[in-house]
Amino acid sequence: MQNGLLRVLHFEGLLGYQYIRTTHGKQFTLYSYHGGANGWKVAIVLEELSLSYETIYLDFGKQEHKAPEYTKYNPNGRIPTLIDHHNGDFVIWESCAIILYLVEKYDKDNKLYVTDFNERALVTQYLFFQASGQGPYFGQAMWFNNYHPEKIPTAIDRYKNEVIRVFGVLETILTGKNWLVGDKYTIADLSFITWNLVIDVGLLDGFGSFNMEKDFPLVLKWHRALCEIPSVKRSLALRAKLMAQ
Repeated sequence: MQNGLLRVLHFEGLLGYQYIRTTHGKQFTLYSYHGGANGWKVAIVLEELSLSYETIYLDFGKQEHKAPEYTKYNPNGRIPTLIDHHNGDFVIWESCAIILYLVEKYDKDNKLYVTDFNERALVTQYLFFQASGQGPYFGQAMWFNNYHPEKIPTAIDRYKNEVIRVFGVLETILTGKNWLVGDKYTIADLSFITWNLVIDVGLLDGFGSFNMEKDFPLVLKWHRALCEIPSVKRSLALRAKLMAQ
């Protein structure tokens, strides 16, 4: 469902939030950042489960993610944060915690989840790996390569090597199968998409002998398959549009 993705709002403090909450009529309010990876993970899962939501894109340049009107919901001052208006305005933050909440509470048909206890443990395992092993290192690689005011070769090399190491772990896991857990994609797979976009932005181009197609063909095949999911295509298209503005 595209309606939750199409409207772009900017954070205007508590009164702005109350206005949005009482007028948009959607089940969820999602606080995000148009250029960040983690908020889009949540948007993809909301889209997959056909849950209605409104996204508020915080202006990081104005430090809106550090403003008390936002940190009252997320004291960590990061995105994303989700408010569930059908559950007493329940607030939850940390992207992997949010998507786990969504499938446990609202994915009654287990479209993105699994029923077997051991497989659920594996889904949780991969969410932890994404949150602790992929996201932080890929993010630091992007930061030191593209945004840090001083070029620090040792930091750039360290984090690029970590990106390659994580790709190697995923290549091993995907050997002989299409998805991380079971015979379908789950939130475990979806959680990796947005940070794996470093494949497409050239972060590792010219770094040593790195060759994605040669070195990690299973990861590339998996990533390409995930990017063809309609909800993912819609979300990534909107992300690209917003970033181009």
